[in-house]
Amino acid sequence: MTDPLSPLLELPGVPDAVRAAREAVDDVHQHPGNRRGWPTTAAEASVRAARASAALDGGAPDIPEGGEVADPVLAGSLRVADALGPQLSTWQRAPLQVLARLHVLAASDLIEDPDELGRPREKVARSRRLDLLARLVVGETAAPGPVLTAVVHGELLSLRPFSTANGVVARAAARMTMIATGLDAKGLSVPEVAFFRQQQRYAEALAGFSSGEQDGVRDWLLLCCEAVQAGAREAGGIADAAGQ
Repeated sequence: MTDPLSPLLELPGVPDAVRAAREAVDDVHQHPGNRRGWPTTAAEASVRAARASAALDGGAPDIPEGGEVADPVLAGSLRVADALGPQLSTWQRAPLQVLARLHVLAASDLIEDPDELGRPREKVARSRRLDLLARLVVGETAAPGPVLTAVVHGELLSLRPFSTANGVVARAAARMTMIATGLDAKGLSVPEVAFFRQQQRYAEALAGFSSGEQDGVRDWLLLCCEAVQAGAREAGGIADAAGQ
C-alpha cells in the first residue's frame, strides 16, 4: 500500500527541515538539566503550551495570581494539557475517541448544549477525512514525526471538526503526536509559543495547507518544523531558568 504522506518528503526543503527539528529536540533532551530533571521542564512546557494555545483561540494568555482561572478558553486548554499524558496510549490506537475527550475538556465551559460536546459536526463526520487522519495516527504511514505532527495539526485546524475549541484540540493532538512518534517523547518542546509569536504567518501557512496546493503544504510543513526548533530553544530556556 502506498504511503499517503511519502510525497511530502519530496517537497523542497522538507527533509532538511525535518532533520533540523529532530536535532533541536535531541539537543534539548541532552541538556544537562534534562537528563534527570526533565519532568520539571516538561511540566512548565505543558503549561506554556496551554497558555499559548488558549491565546491563539482568543483566550487569556496568563494564569491569574492565586491560580484561579476564570477565562473559559484558558481553563479548557489547561484541562486538556493535564489530560494528554493519560490519553497518550489511547491516542495511539483510538485517536477519534481521544479527540472527542479533548473537545469535552476544552469546550465544556463554552457550549451550553451538552450534546455538542465531543461530537464532530455532521458535515465533517460524513466526509470521512477524520477517519483517514485516524488511520495515519495509528500507523498507516511511515512519515517521520515532524511531518505527521504537522499533518495532524493542519488537518484538524482545516476541518474544524467541532463547533468550537478546534484550535486548542488541534494543537493538543499535534503535541500528543510529537510525543507518540518519539519526536519529543518527554514533551519538552513548546512549538505553541512559536505559533503564538507568529500569528499572521501561522494563519497564512494554514490557509496554504488547507488549499492543498503543493507550495502551501510545503510552507506549512516548514513552519511547523521551525516551530519545533523554536520550541526546543524555549525548553532549553526553561531548563536554564530552573537551574537544572
